[in-house]
Amino acid sequence: MIDKVVRASSPREAAARAVADIPSGATLIVGGFGLCGIPESLILALSERPVKDLVCVSNNCGVDDWGLGILLGKRMIRKMVSSYVGENAEFERQYLSGELELEFAPQGTLAERIRAGGAGIAGFYTPTGVGTIVAEGKETRVLDGREVVLEKGIVGDFALVAAWKADRLGNLVYRKAARNFNPMAATAGRVTVAEVEELVEVGELDPDGIHTPGVFVNRVVVAPRAKRIERRTVRKA
Repeated sequence: MIDKVVRASSPREAAARAVADIPSGATLIVGGFGLCGIPESLILALSERPVKDLVCVSNNCGVDDWGLGILLGKRMIRKMVSSYVGENAEFERQYLSGELELEFAPQGTLAERIRAGGAGIAGFYTPTGVGTIVAEGKETRVLDGREVVLEKGIVGDFALVAAWKADRLGNLVYRKAARNFNPMAATAGRVTVAEVEELVEVGELDPDGIHTPGVFVNRVVVAPRAKRIERRTVRKA
């Protein structure tokens, strides 16, 4: 019987087991947008391991004390491949001091690079970034009268994603905005670990509503999430 759920006496122990083989120097593709839909339990578990020199591919690097910002604060990340890094003061400090490598990618380009990696596509041409630092050192050509730049697909040693529901086969369903980068990330890891809020029986998920088929997922961890809000905006009473 196929069962991809990591069993343990507690969610914390399950998360620790799920990331126990991530080595120093690994490339991680991490789902999430800001603090929405991030695999926070897996990140916390990884932060307790003695690894370093990680390359993290993610839309952003969390905030100073949450999400990937935790790994950054512990000097576990050597390089970030990101679209937006403006919410993290420690990121700014490490980058400007030369402690952290940074590869900027336009947000749509980053999403497509991850999707391409998961689909086995080595690269693609896009006009986004032509004439900017994004295109420096990359091949460019003119297609249909428009200059375009070659972007390479990204495949990670591990992908860490967060989903709403899963079954033991690894089929995943995301909820609302937490869907963001997670579906692409889940396909682009050689080993994909999914952190989920709810485990259901096989057959309970509507086949038409499954966002990530279980064939892409290697491990499932059931864990509650804090779901911190990055910026709370409310109307005056």
